[in-house]
Amino acid sequence: MSAPTPVDGREARVTPVTPAPVRRRPAWHPATVAAVTQETPNARRIVLDVPTWPGNDPGQHLDLRLTAEDGYQASRSYSVASAGEGTQVVLAVDRVEGGEVSPFLVDAIEVGDAVEVHGPLGGWFVWLPGRSERPVQLVAGGSGIVPLLPMVTAHAEADDPTPFRLLYAVRAPEDVFFRAELDAAQRRHAPLEVTHVYSRRAPEGSDAPVGRLTRDALAQAVLPPEAGALVYVCGSTPFVEQVLRWLAELGHDVSDVRAERFGGA
Repeated sequence: MSAPTPVDGREARVTPVTPAPVRRRPAWHPATVAAVTQETPNARRIVLDVPTWPGNDPGQHLDLRLTAEDGYQASRSYSVASAGEGTQVVLAVDRVEGGEVSPFLVDAIEVGDAVEVHGPLGGWFVWLPGRSERPVQLVAGGSGIVPLLPMVTAHAEADDPTPFRLLYAVRAPEDVFFRAELDAAQRRHAPLEVTHVYSRRAPEGSDAPVGRLTRDALAQAVLPPEAGALVYVCGSTPFVEQVLRWLAELGHDVSDVRAERFGGA
């Protein structure tokens, strides 16, 4: 998914219960493609080996730069689907028709190819276990799940007792990113609740209604305003803007909402 931009720069109210994380200075790093797999019919998962990567927090992003044989360079921002201190970085890129970079990453990049990454970037759209006792509500549209997945994974791996909910809107079952990881997190950790909304086709045997996310469906799926949850929203610009309007109409405190949106790449 492409470059996230904060909608509201105000910090949400957080009750710190552990020391603040160490700040990692962004820098350019040489990277090599270690693995490429199909994530959805329109997206690829790309694993990069980055020997000098300093690690990143759940929710951060990076800039990826490609250099052609003639010296032409193109760079785009992508959310990171992994977190922690390791030197492997996981991306999941959705093809944007007419884009300059994403079609190459989805259709052409191969194991062994060299790229450059700049990061880690962003400290606002981040969640870490143990830093807050407030419940968390995640809302994702399509590839907007990418920066939210490491939050879900970190929550499960830490056995964090914080109530966690994810509302994930996609077109059809095959368009779900990271299905295995989400299923594993649910099996492992009871405080995680996941609700899928399918706009075109639901899984076989499901009695869930099919259609675009509505305000009523959002209200039923997310934590109520009185829960005082921290809310993270990520998806395309129209999706994010609509969800933000509905959350405000439903009574959620906008200072508790952090949002990232993306466009063409």
